[in-house]
Amino acid sequence: MELRQLKYFIKAAELHNFTEAANQLFISQSTLSQQIKQLEDELGILLFDRIGKRVRLTEGGHLFLPYAQRTAKDAEDGRNILKDLMNLQTGTLTIGVTYGLIHVLTKAIVDFSEKIPGVTLEIGFGTTKELLIKLADGNIDLMLSFLPVQQSATYISEKLFSSCLALIVHQDHPCAKNQHLSLKKLETLPLILPSTGYSIRDFFNKMVSKHQVSLNVRMEVNDINMLLQLVNTGKWCTVLMGSSVSQFPDLKAIKITGETSRDATITWPANTYRKKAADVLANMLKRYAQDYHISKS
Repeated sequence: MELRQLKYFIKAAELHNFTEAANQLFISQSTLSQQIKQLEDELGILLFDRIGKRVRLTEGGHLFLPYAQRTAKDAEDGRNILKDLMNLQTGTLTIGVTYGLIHVLTKAIVDFSEKIPGVTLEIGFGTTKELLIKLADGNIDLMLSFLPVQQSATYISEKLFSSCLALIVHQDHPCAKNQHLSLKKLETLPLILPSTGYSIRDFFNKMVSKHQVSLNVRMEVNDINMLLQLVNTGKWCTVLMGSSVSQFPDLKAIKITGETSRDATITWPANTYRKKAADVLANMLKRYAQDYHISKS
């Protein structure tokens, strides 16, 4: 049994297609099929049912998959340890981030790239739920989000700073002169909101339900950048964390009164080797978070 065979098996199990798996692994489909067949012969059991161009895991394949993933992850951790011994001159650091934390991440990345130019950064955006799945699957090294501070069998999160729920409006909007607004005031405003699935929408929905507020929701958008561009036209308002408007100088974040504070956090996979590059970036993020006042007003 070879490590590459396990990696081929894992990718094919993920995509349910030998051709797509081979393309992503930069090998031929015949090579992938041959290596998986050799693995099956060695194990003495079929791992996949072949159904035309698609494949699906057999019962044995389902049982074997977590062990294959664990072995591949242990091997990757071992390789990362050796890379770290090379004084951070090589390697890749993969970061998942939710939109509201772009500003603090951007500042840290500038310093990181200057201090450790040999390490490649891969940055992906997503909802908290999407990023947690990637973290559990080992596809990202850390994530920045508004996941509550907690510790579980799969991940550990720690606080960076606190951010308040805010009404986001154009600077020429009549509400822009306010420093804060009550949740009840939102009933009179035309709102566009993040789609269900974003953690902020879930958080906001709970508050609305608790205080029995009736909203005038005109639109739901599953892309935060587009949502803010629409608000920037001055025709609508939205509700996000106060830290979300850093890329839009013409927008203003107005604090919503009440228990609207949430913690911005950095989250790590539990019981996994943490790259030195990740620790360096985390320290930079924490330093910037101390001076991050946009969300504390």
